[in-house]
Amino acid sequence: MDNITNSLAKPTQMRRDIKPRPRSEAKRAQIVEVAIRHFAERGYSAARVEDIAAQLGIAKGSVFQHFKSKDGLFFEAYKKAVQSFPKYMQAPPEAQDQGFFAVLRYWLVRTENMVRDNWSSYRIYLVGNYGTDLALRREINRFLVAEDPYGWRDFVSFGAKRQELRTDLDVDMVGSILEWTMDRFQDALLTEELDPGLFRKSGSVPEKKEARIDQFVELLRRAIGSEKAQVTGRKA
Repeated sequence: MDNITNSLAKPTQMRRDIKPRPRSEAKRAQIVEVAIRHFAERGYSAARVEDIAAQLGIAKGSVFQHFKSKDGLFFEAYKKAVQSFPKYMQAPPEAQDQGFFAVLRYWLVRTENMVRDNWSSYRIYLVGNYGTDLALRREINRFLVAEDPYGWRDFVSFGAKRQELRTDLDVDMVGSILEWTMDRFQDALLTEELDPGLFRKSGSVPEKKEARIDQFVELLRRAIGSEKAQVTGRKA
């Protein structure tokens, strides 16, 4: 009897251990690629799973077999989108040689280029941050904390090793402050043309952006920078 029980249990156990087939993974990746374009162009609410399926020439049910729900599909699209962005420590050596706050400035100056080079992914990032409900946003926040796709922990460690950050602040708190403020400031730089009253400053657009970036970096330096960083900033 025990032998019969064991023999009946083996197929179930084997099914649990079977990994997704390469063909299934390829189809899943293809669905996500098409979904990124649809969500980027139409937003979360207006994008329709049936349209995504139609473009792929498959049934709507096939999409749900892979992702269970529209939320699940968008979440996978969001993860792939933000993972395509460069990490902070991928700044060029010349920027890293100048220090932590020089790297921050490097990425701020390159904000428009990043969006121009990766428009769909940036749109997905915006939709995920501002155009989804609380339940989905909660899953996105958990992913960002667990996976750290932008490499904040390594970047903050870089600043700490260079003694450019205050030692009386918790490292995780520094990372959270930077993530919140950098994200919002970059969004503001990109939406300025849509909201001319966002910043009150005279001068041409390039000059205004350069001045704002310099001021923003200086504010961060004063808020989280060490005495060494403060002195370096005054010399610059």
